[in-house]
Amino acid sequence: MAYATLAGAILSEILATTSMKYSHGFSRLWPSLGTAVGYVVAFALLARTLKSMSVGTAYAIWSGAGTAVIAAIGMVFLGESTSTLKILGVLLVIAGVVVLNLDGAH
Repeated sequence: MAYATLAGAILSEILATTSMKYSHGFSRLWPSLGTAVGYVVAFALLARTLKSMSVGTAYAIWSGAGTAVIAAIGMVFLGESTSTLKILGVLLVIAGVVVLNLDGAH
């Protein structure tokens, strides 16, 4: 159940960060509200996750997965620059999350 809650926290954080991009510095109402609600939900779910998972593992997965997915969204859907080095960086973040998850799994 902890991993499902953590997945919800990650999804909420991704939606909030994407909404922030469209809020144009919080000058647009609906994307700004989406950002606020998304982060409140993300932190609430992360807090619930921490009841049954170590903080180091949970936070590493939450922040790493969110970072990797947001970077991919930026490159694929938002026209941000793509380079071999940037893709390597995203892959290293994912690898780090996997390694930390393996250590926290026992």
